[in-house]
Amino acid sequence: MKVMDYYIRPLTQEDEAFLWQMLYEAAHLIENVNLTVQDAMNNPDLAKYVKDWGRKDDSGFVAILESSNQPVGAAWLRLLTGENKGYGYVDDQTPELAIAILPQHRNKGIGTQLLTHLLATAKTSYPSISLSTRATNPAVSLYKRFGWEVLADSETINQVCGISFKMKIDF
Repeated sequence: MKVMDYYIRPLTQEDEAFLWQMLYEAAHLIENVNLTVQDAMNNPDLAKYVKDWGRKDDSGFVAILESSNQPVGAAWLRLLTGENKGYGYVDDQTPELAIAILPQHRNKGIGTQLLTHLLATAKTSYPSISLSTRATNPAVSLYKRFGWEVLADSETINQVCGISFKMKIDF
């Protein structure tokens, strides 16, 4: 599907390098600290969202700028279970969402299109999706628009002394 001068396609194993960049963008926004892509790769709590991308349960979409064929955003799911739980963990059947758009391409509807594709596909495989976000993240309104709800008693103090919470959407 075309979004202005972007198109959306499924993520592949070859997109792992770009997912590291997107993880950096997401973590940088979440933690509000001066991280580098390498810092994200070296942080086991973050790396679990991307490392060895392309596992059986991995899925997601990437937005590509038509004029340059360059990726500008991605939304992906990973099932993090057992000892490898993520920030948004709710149970072993619920994958966690990660999403990020390059700063210069935000607020153009790309996140909406990525989530539309992702949710349509995820409904066939999972009963729900979870995520973790800062209370002040502007994307909270986007998540709520799609039907995510804040989980009761999920608020925590994050690494920068702000509030984060978990959200979940049930299909």
